[in-house]
Amino acid sequence: MDSLIQLASDPTAWAALATLVVMEIVLGIDNLIFISILTNKLPEEHQTKARRIGIGLALVLRLGLLGSVAYIVQLTAPVFEVFGKGFSWRDLILIAGGLFLLWKATQEIHQSVDPEPEDKTGGKMQIGFAAAIGQILVLDLVFSIDSIITAVGMTEHVPIMVIAVLAAVTVMLLAADPLSRFIAANPTVVMLALGFLIMIGMTLIAEGFGAHVPKGYIYTAMAFSAGVETLNIIVRRRRRAKGIAGQNDHA
Repeated sequence: MDSLIQLASDPTAWAALATLVVMEIVLGIDNLIFISILTNKLPEEHQTKARRIGIGLALVLRLGLLGSVAYIVQLTAPVFEVFGKGFSWRDLILIAGGLFLLWKATQEIHQSVDPEPEDKTGGKMQIGFAAAIGQILVLDLVFSIDSIITAVGMTEHVPIMVIAVLAAVTVMLLAADPLSRFIAANPTVVMLALGFLIMIGMTLIAEGFGAHVPKGYIYTAMAFSAGVETLNIIVRRRRRAKGIAGQNDHA
């Protein structure tokens, strides 16, 4: 208790907490985009439940990993070398997660561009509840390990990490339903989000092979693309509104 009080009175601890909360929220965006796209393919009555389970699993994994910080740090130690390049368990997990993300995003893009003829849902292929949760769990694990290793690199205080993780997951939980509804209502946003997932997958693979990609560049590109798409949505809505007004005038 004394250590917690001392930590709470340390200005550097508050600065580390604020920075880490922002970082964890930003890292959680990737996770949330994937959960939103995947759960939107479920029957409507199961979507909210699946999103909550997916985000709950993300929280459990992050807190579980925080409980074994000493082991998580060891994941960065090389376990074998290929052509003089050492690979750690973290590298292998990032590469596997990146490949899975590339495969899944490419599959979703193909389904959107060329839906199966037998698809009776208007181009929206549905998946099973268990399959959706299984795929969310795989990406939750990858993003959770990346998130916790980032947290360990920024502070050595576990209480700060726990608070940052809880704050980030709370934001994910609050944003999940609005984000999913927005994605479902704007098909072009789905394609943009899938493009983001491909970029994130490539980033994970690059980091797994030791090529550090500054996260600021990735999220700046994502923010710029999202801004352009927002303008496109506004233009489409105004044109639609003018078209309806014109039809009413003629009537």
